[in-house]
Amino acid sequence: MDRTKVVLVDNNDNPLGEMEKLLAHQQGQLHRAFSVFVFDNRGRLLLQQRADHKYHGAGLWTNTCCSHPQWGEDVALSALERLKYEMGMCCELKFSHSFIYQTPVENGLIENEYDYVYVGDANEDPVINPMEVQDFKWMPIDELLLDIRKKPDIYTYWFKVALPLVIADLKEGGDNL
Repeated sequence: MDRTKVVLVDNNDNPLGEMEKLLAHQQGQLHRAFSVFVFDNRGRLLLQQRADHKYHGAGLWTNTCCSHPQWGEDVALSALERLKYEMGMCCELKFSHSFIYQTPVENGLIENEYDYVYVGDANEDPVINPMEVQDFKWMPIDELLLDIRKKPDIYTYWFKVALPLVIADLKEGGDNL
């Protein structure tokens, strides 16, 4: 599927129209996105290292996968499709939460996203798409949180915002991490 556009939204996630993805990031327009967090049965989170040729976040570590749903596309189905495309894996995803964040990133771009966060469980290693992902690793949450504190610049901004919210949501639901 062509992912060169994003869905512009207001602060209540009401769709306003479409815009080229790069232009939306250049102008800092609020748009829909999703982030997927996949855990294994040992409570480890599957991380991906973004491909070096990405126009922002290149080479940074982040959540299992992320992207932008297209106009008229169900966000949850888009997340499942993207998980398969980027990581070569399928699992049931459940909605965790959504949040808005805005931050400048490299190359003069601005992330301004209404981000839907989904959580899933899987125990197999991914088969990564090298056009999107250059590496992956499974990390226990306590080690990951320590690593983020020690080396925050190797992780994407949205991942550092979403992770504590995911942890809180899972603990509230009774999941052990």
